Amino acid sequence: MGQAVKNQGLRRNLDLWAVIALGLGSAMGVSIFSALGEATRLAGTGLLVAVVVAALPMGFIAVAYAFMGTVLPTSGASYEWPRRYISPAVAFAVSWLRIAANTGALVILALVMTRYLAMLVPVPEKLTMFLSFVVLGVANLAGIGIASNVQKYMMGGLLCLFAVFCLSGLSGGEWQAERVTPLLGYGWMSVLAALPLLINLFFGIESATELGDEIADSRKTVARGIVLSIVSAVAVYLLVAVTCLGLLGAPALGLSTAPIVDAALVALGPYGKPLVVAAALMAILKSMNGIFMVFSRSLYAMGRTGALPAVFARVHPRWNTPHIACLTVFALATAGLLLPTELTFLFLAIGIPTLVKYFCICLCARIALRADPGLADGFGLSRAGVLWCSGIGACMAVGLVAVGFETDWRPYAALGIWGALGAALYLFRRSGRQPGITTASR
Repeated sequence: MGQAVKNQGLRRNLDLWAVIALGLGSAMGVSIFSALGEATRLAGTGLLVAVVVAALPMGFIAVAYAFMGTVLPTSGASYEWPRRYISPAVAFAVSWLRIAANTGALVILALVMTRYLAMLVPVPEKLTMFLSFVVLGVANLAGIGIASNVQKYMMGGLLCLFAVFCLSGLSGGEWQAERVTPLLGYGWMSVLAALPLLINLFFGIESATELGDEIADSRKTVARGIVLSIVSAVAVYLLVAVTCLGLLGAPALGLSTAPIVDAALVALGPYGKPLVVAAALMAILKSMNGIFMVFSRSLYAMGRTGALPAVFARVHPRWNTPHIACLTVFALATAGLLLPTELTFLFLAIGIPTLVKYFCICLCARIALRADPGLADGFGLSRAGVLWCSGIGACMAVGLVAVGFETDWRPYAALGIWGALGAALYLFRRSGRQPGITTASR
């Protein structure tokens, strides 16, 4: 039960920096450019406290991911772990919902990227979105080493641009410390009100665990990479938030629809806009690249266990990539160009399957440890610590799903219909006894 699924031709090319770049890059996407204004409107200067508090749910959930990714590494982990420790049906349900979520995420990110690019130069929206899918598809088909290097370079470029923005803003005469205090100007309730917006800042921090068969020395790399990703994300978000608050003040920042752009215009004048647009393009592209890598490995994992046709588990003999899965992700993203683009609806539709996935992985960590207590030996956190953190993470995930229903019920209905289609497909494949459908032993 505790044995990881064998590597089937994938290369272990991902080092610690690749794990950090993938986790930090997946999390640090469009949300940082859009959520700060609305969160400040709700929390005022309490935004800084809210950023730290928003990291807590992901911190507990990350313990479960770090534990499972360290002791039981496998590609397509969010499918493979539930399949082995809960049930194949639950694993299929989680991954089926994630197909819709990942497709929607790629479309949203491409749309926002195109709109940021249009701030500098007019571009055809749909064609630009399609070309971004082509570039990412080629990079991922050519090999995990190329895709991970793309992620590293874009992550490094984004951090450099954020550094220029923060250093210019904090050292300039327009930044005023009194605009950043008091930390709880609107009270604790305002901090809590901003949390649903800011939690999105940390979604995806665990992404590297989905490529477990391609991580070099996962026992030393995975947990360290996840911890460094979370700490780095909190530090970057706080620096950007402090800079924006000190430049604009909470009232103006709360009213801004492009908060970092407005703050950069104050700090850097006419150079601020192109700098922030460049940062946004890098942030969004690397998030898309991270989703592309994770999405394709999920389809690959489903193919090698029979939940989807076995063709999805094919690995290219030269590139050592799941090329059929990669091409499928490209096709789904392209088809997603036909979807309506109501951002609020789509963001919630993405978040719900993600939280369901987090709940299941936390449950897997608890089941695995109860079945084999020795798995925690040498992990760095005691068995009791892992059990407590994964339990708290599971409860937080359920709570956040419940809160989202009050915001908008429509994504729940849409995902329910999509889930019903998946259930029908799953039952059809099981009843048909097609070759390859028998799941691997748990």
